[in-house]
Amino acid sequence: MEQLQDQQGGEEAEEAREAQREQREAQKKALLRQHLTDEARKRLNTIKMSKPQFGEQVEQQVVALAQSGRIQGRIDDEKMKAILKELQPEDQSYDIRRR
Repeated sequence: MEQLQDQQGGEEAEEAREAQREQREAQKKALLRQHLTDEARKRLNTIKMSKPQFGEQVEQQVVALAQSGRIQGRIDDEKMKAILKELQPEDQSYDIRRR
């Protein structure tokens, strides 16, 4: 009986965490929709498809800028390019040596 109650409690906690995660995701999407132009949003979506981790990092940066009030107006494609250049890791150079 206790195991059944523990199992139900665990499922409820999991559902609550899932609901919170979905709510945070919806808030993030609304914030991005509010602060990004269509072109900037398209660019971000393209990046997320090719580099998901980097796309998430860019989204987090834009959300942080918006929440701190450092975004004046909307982010257009040119501003998005500047953010991407700022966040993009330095290119690694590879030396190929032949013996």
